[in-house]
Amino acid sequence: MVVSVLEEMRIRSLGVIDDAVVELSPGFTAVTGETGAGKTMVVTSLGLLLGGRADAALVRIGAKSAVVEGRLALPPDAPVLTRAEEAGAELDDGTLLISRTVSAEGRSRAHLGGRSVPVGLLAELADELVAVHGQTDQQGLLKPGRQRQALDRYAGEAVSVPLAAYGEAYRRLRKVVAELDEITTRARERAQEADLLRFGLEEISAVEPLPGEDAELAAEAERLGHAEALAAAAATGHTALAGNPEDLESADASTLVSGAQRALEAVRSHDPRLAALADRLGEVAILLGDVAGELAGYADDLDADPLRLAAVEERRAALTQLTRKYGEDIDAVLAWAEQSAARLAELDNDDDRITELTTERDAVRAELGALAQRLTQARRDSAQRFAEDVTTELASLAMPHARVSFDIRDTEVAPDGDGIEVDGRFLAYGPTGVDEVELLLAPHPGAPPRPIAKGASGGELSRVMLAVEVVFAGSDPVPTYLFDEVDAGVGGKAAVEVGRRLARLARSAQVVVVTHLPQVAAFADRQLLVEKTNDGSVTRSGVKVLEGEERVRELSRMLAGQEDSESARAHAEELLAAAHGEGRL
Repeated sequence: MVVSVLEEMRIRSLGVIDDAVVELSPGFTAVTGETGAGKTMVVTSLGLLLGGRADAALVRIGAKSAVVEGRLALPPDAPVLTRAEEAGAELDDGTLLISRTVSAEGRSRAHLGGRSVPVGLLAELADELVAVHGQTDQQGLLKPGRQRQALDRYAGEAVSVPLAAYGEAYRRLRKVVAELDEITTRARERAQEADLLRFGLEEISAVEPLPGEDAELAAEAERLGHAEALAAAAATGHTALAGNPEDLESADASTLVSGAQRALEAVRSHDPRLAALADRLGEVAILLGDVAGELAGYADDLDADPLRLAAVEERRAALTQLTRKYGEDIDAVLAWAEQSAARLAELDNDDDRITELTTERDAVRAELGALAQRLTQARRDSAQRFAEDVTTELASLAMPHARVSFDIRDTEVAPDGDGIEVDGRFLAYGPTGVDEVELLLAPHPGAPPRPIAKGASGGELSRVMLAVEVVFAGSDPVPTYLFDEVDAGVGGKAAVEVGRRLARLARSAQVVVVTHLPQVAAFADRQLLVEKTNDGSVTRSGVKVLEGEERVRELSRMLAGQEDSESARAHAEELLAAAHGEGRL
């Protein structure tokens, strides 16, 4: 059952395509057309919708931007729907609209269900929606790393569970080993660092600074340095407020305010406004008395002792020596001392830490060895089933005598080298275990199994690729498969078998194939023709659905290069009849 279907794509100003609509069917859709017509742009468009890398070179010359829009039908229980709704996407009558815009300057924007979203979200959803395979993917399959990934994907939880535990232990071991290497290889540097820290802490300890002490001493030095001027100002202010006891006739602020208050008090009963002013003058008199008292106390407390000033300046000089080396002020110096004490304790405990880390390293290595053994066994068990399933599929792709197998091997290292012990042997290891996985192919009886990078022709590699994907479709299906000329190098009877197998795959998934083979296209439920015309100035490409006579003409062109050849037309009609008759079953 197809859980979702890509129904339609609209492509504007992308490469040779000016404005085209690609209508896809739920089953098997074949995309055909002459070389250079823009078939690959269909694949590129889908790649952009799925979060692929944007490239300004894709924008049609003269256009400001390229736009690709897709309409995806999703059932209510589709897992991808939850993630889309979390991003604020809205469904339009049961369909999810996806849009990607690439400007001529290379800027890219993505929209999902009418909401602007990060491009990375499209890539995240793509993993659940579409499997894209092209000739570059075939080259990827030649790499042992990709072959191991394929095996792990096929194995499912049998490998993914121990692999996750192994990965966590591997990261812990790398962290422990890195710290241990740092301590042991940088022993001299760490000793020098400890000496410097110890010297600094001793220097600070000798001064014994207090938090905020530098600011307090600066203020005190300012007062002591201007003691005479401060005392004179305080005395003058006090006399102005409280009067001079030696000059009884002199006027002072307190006496004048008190006189004013008494004058108003005498008539306050006659006018509330004057009564209020009399009260305010009373408050002023109290305030003047308080200030006069504080000025008298300030003058009495003021210390003009030159010895005290000298002591303050000496203390400030000692603190300045610290702030020049360890911080912008004394609070920063104290913070440096706290951090440095912790670092010094760490450096002084190197011997204990080395013992602790060595013990931890050996324990994690033992754990890693056990997990690696479990991982290897799971891969070997799955490899046999995977190879058998792919071999069975190859028989359906006109390779009845081919045999696929996996070579799972490891590399021994010296016991004192950087390895882990697995079942009594010391092996090289990496983030995915100790296994080197390589896919082998024996194309016919008597041929020795060889790595597919060396033993498979282009056509054979295409069929191995397809067989692997068909096996995945049964164990880890996605709703849509897109194959971009993976039938390259295939012809004749093998091409018919590839078409038949793609049609079978389309029974449980949506399959879109960009192909140049009429034998493959004939099996499609829907055939799309990508064609371009030239009006003398601008090349435009269009995509149209072929039916009836038009489809026969296109298959004739693909067969013989001549749409009107009677023999080609007869062969095309025969292909269609066979593909959609008994030959497709």
